[in-house]
Amino acid sequence: MDFNIEINASKEKVWDILLGKETYPQWTKAFSEDSNVITDWKKGSKALFHDGNNKGMVSRIAENIPNEFLSIEHLGMYDNGVEDYESEQVKMWAGAKENYTLTNVDGKTNLHIYMEMDENDANKPMIDMFADMWPKALAKVKELAEKVD
Repeated sequence: MDFNIEINASKEKVWDILLGKETYPQWTKAFSEDSNVITDWKKGSKALFHDGNNKGMVSRIAENIPNEFLSIEHLGMYDNGVEDYESEQVKMWAGAKENYTLTNVDGKTNLHIYMEMDENDANKPMIDMFADMWPKALAKVKELAEKVD
């Protein structure tokens, strides 16, 4: 799945919005009202993406090139302290990456999101869900990044 948005802000500002402790929960509300993450965003680090019900995903930061590229490898599910790496549901998508690429285009930033996802019947509900949620999330990133300080 591919998503793009042009943002009238520097790559550095967009990067800060994407990973910022205060701003991350704001733009990810499109996925879950109480969305948050526990990570230091460093390459190789664990990332625990969770909602207000203490459920979510366990991932690893596969790559982090500041202000240019972030790759998150999804490994398992998280439910109230229990990490699941073995269930059939997890095995359908474990190892899939979610990549963020920031490119300078005439003084603006193009933010490109690429999610690896097999287009099969089992994933159809997730594909439809992300097709609806990502544009809303990116619109919020744009709004936050284009705010005048």
